[in-house]
Amino acid sequence: MSENSQVLALKYRPRRFEDLIGQQTISQTLSLALDSNRLSHAYLLSGLRGSGKTSTARIMAKSLLCEQGPTSKPCEVCDHCVSANSSRHLDIIEMDAASNRGIDDIKDLIEHTKYKPNSARFKVFIIDEVHMLTPQAFNALLKTLEEPPGFVKFILATTDPLKLPATILSRTQHFRFKRISDTDVVHHLSHILHQENIDFEPEALNVLTRSGQGSLRDTLTLLDQAIIFSKGKITTVGVTNMLGLLDPKFLDQLFDVILSGGDFRVMLNTLQEYETTLVIDEMSIYLKDKMLANDVKFDILLYDRFFRILADAKQLLAINSDNGFVLILMLSKMIEATKLKTVDEIISHVQDIEVKQPQAQIQPQAQPSVQPKQEEKVEPQAIVKEEPIVQNDIQELIVEPVVEPVEQIDELLDKGFELYETVIEAIFEKNHDLGACFEENFVYNKYENNRLLIDSYASGDCRAMLGKYWPNIKMIILAVFGEDTNIDFEKKHRVEEPKTTNNTIQNDIKQEQEENNNQNQSGSMIEDIEMQTSGCVAGMGDVAQEHQNLAQKEMQIQDILNSPMLNKAKELFDPKKITVRAKT
Repeated sequence: MSENSQVLALKYRPRRFEDLIGQQTISQTLSLALDSNRLSHAYLLSGLRGSGKTSTARIMAKSLLCEQGPTSKPCEVCDHCVSANSSRHLDIIEMDAASNRGIDDIKDLIEHTKYKPNSARFKVFIIDEVHMLTPQAFNALLKTLEEPPGFVKFILATTDPLKLPATILSRTQHFRFKRISDTDVVHHLSHILHQENIDFEPEALNVLTRSGQGSLRDTLTLLDQAIIFSKGKITTVGVTNMLGLLDPKFLDQLFDVILSGGDFRVMLNTLQEYETTLVIDEMSIYLKDKMLANDVKFDILLYDRFFRILADAKQLLAINSDNGFVLILMLSKMIEATKLKTVDEIISHVQDIEVKQPQAQIQPQAQPSVQPKQEEKVEPQAIVKEEPIVQNDIQELIVEPVVEPVEQIDELLDKGFELYETVIEAIFEKNHDLGACFEENFVYNKYENNRLLIDSYASGDCRAMLGKYWPNIKMIILAVFGEDTNIDFEKKHRVEEPKTTNNTIQNDIKQEQEENNNQNQSGSMIEDIEMQTSGCVAGMGDVAQEHQNLAQKEMQIQDILNSPMLNKAKELFDPKKITVRAKT
């Protein structure tokens, strides 16, 4: 067969160790073994199809039989080299174990090992696809493989070394061929096309290399097909049409539509011409290439979201979902993923919102005589003085904390409270029950010098839930406040309103009424004494009424001091003292 009619995989088959593509380690080891004459009686070559195993075996056999050998650089002109290159040397015996896998075939091979070489110094046996031999054939080969005659060399090749018995592996030197890198394959393809005087587009070679999946022989077979299909010039469009793949330019347009949130239905008909699995694979490869190229149109979050969506689409296809539906759903989810805001965007949006001044008002109590004043501007750690309550001066009760000095509320409420509200909203979005438990039991205290202080009222089931999800809560807090924020807790107990005040006052009033009744009964015995006693009773009645009014006012003071609004003010401003004054 003339060289012009040969396929590229045979025409450009390596004939020297230097010509091996992507297997520098193996070629260097075998070359040094030949030059130093440290040869083994059996070699095992394993690796992916088309990675150079059979070619290496033939080069090794030729190097052993060369008249100037054993040498790593055969002369290529002696009779042994010429015969080896033309695959007709009598002392190089190749056997395909896939078609000669029985024990009888191995017996014939063992019989050949008993005879010396015809003309060369060694007799080389090359057994391809050795893993296809039967267990009986392997057992028959063991003894010969372990101690062959000095003039016999075995070179075994396989794509699946795990199927070989351990007894075979232990009797050979094992060389593992790695997957040929895409860069080496593209360089080799461009070299061949320059030798063949064929024009090409670099992107087309990348598509061919990706389709070859690391096998140089498969890639050269596709290159032969592309040369025929492209009529002398290999183009990207021609290669993608030949292989049934998506054009990279079409993928650029598709992702531009996705990133801009446009209507993808105009491109849906083109996508439905291909298998949905193929579309998903091509989109994954496209995103991987863009990630390696650091494309500014994408960021890490988009890559993560897109790859998750593609993985979900593959799972839907695995359960026999409709291909068209999966394709539409996948593209819709990708467009929606571009609209989701990150935590940093949410924080910056919240920081742009103007802080509104809160209005703290004391709600009026049940007694009409208690009228709260308008809102008061207060300051944390305010110094207040407690003054005694004078009976004659009490007309109306109000809460009037004495503060010094008075400043604007915007200076008191730092941005920490606003950021803390953002944390609560983020937790609610993750888990509503967890958010309710967090908001109820973890109360904001203050935030200064990168230190966030939280008052903890957690107990029972809420305490267990907050402890279970604390790593997630901490991640959200650090994302909002900053990675260098220190989080501290101050254990607090809820203050319950005293329940004995009203009962005590009622008992005192009841006791006074009983005394009043006793005095009225004693006054009815004698008329003269009745006149005097009635006057005393009247005086005592005034005193009882005064005590009753005083008890009611004390109860009102306790209600005000224990009101929810005042408790909230205590938590917010943490005052040292509170004074309740009468309104004059």
